[in-house]
Amino acid sequence: MAVYVDDMRAPFGRYIMCHMWADTIDELLAMVDRIAVQRKWIQGHPTLSFGKHRNASWVHFDITMSKRALAVAAGAIETDRYGPLEHTSKQAIASGKPSLIAYGEKRLAQIAELRNARRCKTNVVGGTGECLACDAEQGETCRG
Repeated sequence: MAVYVDDMRAPFGRYIMCHMWADTIDELLAMVDRIAVQRKWIQGHPTLSFGKHRNASWVHFDITMSKRALAVAAGAIETDRYGPLEHTSKQAIASGKPSLIAYGEKRLAQIAELRNARRCKTNVVGGTGECLACDAEQGETCRG
């Protein structure tokens, strides 16, 4: 069981946000309590979320980069932009429903292809670890 944070960097007012989710609701809520994020900001939960946040396709929090750093220091696992999709795909497979299993397996295969396509082929890395040759977005590190 684990808590995860992705490397998304979405602007929201004066903040830069990313996603945090977990294998269980209890783990997710324990982490938000630990890093001082208000529970009311949970998204995708049928009873804990409010208003439009209830309609999110998966249970998670949007957190600032400073809260992300606290979560990582507290043991959260860092993932890439495909981490949330990978997580929901694995949940679909674990559901045991044949249609969801097939859908989850297809998505996991697509994620593997996307990750492989983003790997740097030249391994030209700058001093801060950012790839200087591949099409990685700013802030992504070369995984070639």
